[in-house]
Amino acid sequence: MKVPFLDLKLQHQAIRTEVLAALADTYDNTRFCLGKDVEDFEKAFSATLGYPRTLGLNSGTSPLHLASICGGFGPGDEIITTSFTFASSCWGISYVGAKPVFVDIDADTWCISPEAMAKAITPKTKGIVVVHIFGQPARMDEIMVLAKQHKLFVVEDCAQAVGATYKGAPIGGIGDCGTFSFYPTKNLGACGEGGAFVSRHPAVMDHAQLLRVHGSPKRYTHTEVGFNFRMDGFQGAALNIKLKKLAGWTARRRAIAAQYRAGIKRSDVQLPVVPAYGESVWHQFTLLHPKRDDLRVHLDQAGVGTEIIYPGPMHRQPCYASLGYAAGSLPVAEKTSATCVSLPIFPELTDAQVEHVIKAVNAF
Repeated sequence: MKVPFLDLKLQHQAIRTEVLAALADTYDNTRFCLGKDVEDFEKAFSATLGYPRTLGLNSGTSPLHLASICGGFGPGDEIITTSFTFASSCWGISYVGAKPVFVDIDADTWCISPEAMAKAITPKTKGIVVVHIFGQPARMDEIMVLAKQHKLFVVEDCAQAVGATYKGAPIGGIGDCGTFSFYPTKNLGACGEGGAFVSRHPAVMDHAQLLRVHGSPKRYTHTEVGFNFRMDGFQGAALNIKLKKLAGWTARRRAIAAQYRAGIKRSDVQLPVVPAYGESVWHQFTLLHPKRDDLRVHLDQAGVGTEIIYPGPMHRQPCYASLGYAAGSLPVAEKTSATCVSLPIFPELTDAQVEHVIKAVNAF
């Protein structure tokens, strides 16, 4: 039996008629940059997930850039963040000339460690970028206590965690702002690039909205240097269709994760935890194994696709070599990167395919 790591064609075949009709309407009415489709998506996203307001953007990286500007980050500032993440989580910090300060992660959830964060705070610390990795919410209560004590601006990177909650509250609305990615492989993926920005602070939202379109409050007036971060109409149209399916897709991901957690019976495997404080949306189902590479070969021979997410922590990436992090400086993040392997977990998987993966892992 073949079990691909991800097959986007299955999802798009199921909604093809709806999406193409929506795209045709957008095309026929020339709603290409922002416009009604994007506005409808912004309203539906807010209503569906519990945010007061949403800004649709052109990618998942752009909202992180806006977050750094809205947080007042700049040269000389230190911004604490996790090393176990995708690179774009750090780009917003670097784009504004601030310094990313990488700290270690919790050994069970692989999210940023509040204890490690507390040790890294200095008089130069201006903010925190929290990443809800693999759809798992971070320990926001402890993070927000630190932020309040030290007057830090908190950015929640929710690229992998759309729909996740922390103690019943939607992630992204707990810190000072939240950022989302709609890259096609995400739980809510566009038909191309897309992203979103949310905040519980009206002034932050107003600033982000101004920056989104060339720093322009009205046509041909520019009150500050801005950007072209507009979401295009086609992405808004596609996301409007997909947003209606998100709850069902999330429920299926949770069912697959439960099946994996119940079925994989190996003492040498560390499975992802389900902490009492939060509800994951399982963007990835990742486990740790000391012979990860051999396990991947075995699973490939059994027809099971896997990926390594992420093979190298950010503090050891060449682009941040100048920061001087030595091997072993963040041991949990480094061990996690060296032993992690992600299994297939997309909504269209059948129970039989999931059971095949479980049997293959157990037979290693």
